[in-house]
Amino acid sequence: MTTSAAFDAVGRLRRRERSVGYWIATDNPVGTERIARLGYDYVGIDAQHGLLDYRGWLAALLAIEAGGRSAGLVRVPANDLTFIGQALDAGAHGVIVPLVDTAEQAAAAVRACRYPPDGGRSYGPMRAGLRIGPAPAEANAHVFCAVMIETLTALENVEAIAATPGLDGVYVGPSDLTLALGGASSTDPAVADQLDAAAGRVAAVASARGIAAGIHCPDGATAHRRLAQGFTFATVSSDLVHLEQAAAAHLAAARN
Repeated sequence: MTTSAAFDAVGRLRRRERSVGYWIATDNPVGTERIARLGYDYVGIDAQHGLLDYRGWLAALLAIEAGGRSAGLVRVPANDLTFIGQALDAGAHGVIVPLVDTAEQAAAAVRACRYPPDGGRSYGPMRAGLRIGPAPAEANAHVFCAVMIETLTALENVEAIAATPGLDGVYVGPSDLTLALGGASSTDPAVADQLDAAAGRVAAVASARGIAAGIHCPDGATAHRRLAQGFTFATVSSDLVHLEQAAAAHLAAARN
């Protein structure tokens, strides 16, 4: 059941069917398992900016599988063969690769996700072999690879990036892209129109190439708007942000 649900979720991502995900930034497997039971299509583990080490990635992926309804994705720390291999060996059904500026870098990310002869992933699926494969061809066909568009250079090169053979999707990082567009903060409203135009361009390019288009969103309403804009998958906020928001709201209610 768990494996089937995760495989179905990855298939929907790849087929550009609308998908909604959630973001995990804390090392809290029990909380992650509860999130993974809610019905999100995927749960992303933030290994770049999140507060998890490798053991945290592994525990989170186990928790997502125990939840039984979502695919586990990992945003790796960098476009690095070892990091990508570790995330996939731990059982991730896909990776989101940050700070990809060129088609050559996108090709390197794809190569890191595939076993030879299609790529350069080292064979050692210590946990992934129980679920994804272990036959290399099966793993190559299943693993989802998306790269982030979050710099002006990436935006300039988005057509070439999206045309990379084997790439499954692009993913807009709105915080970094806002700063790149001249924002004074990661959510500066002064460049909101520019961000919206840039995001729309990425979604349109992905559509033309037939690959998935994703974006991180601060809330469900924004995710709904981005999906209507042409994105095919959208991630909602994070566990850490929601923990603080819920605690603050209850404190205010109690005191008022």
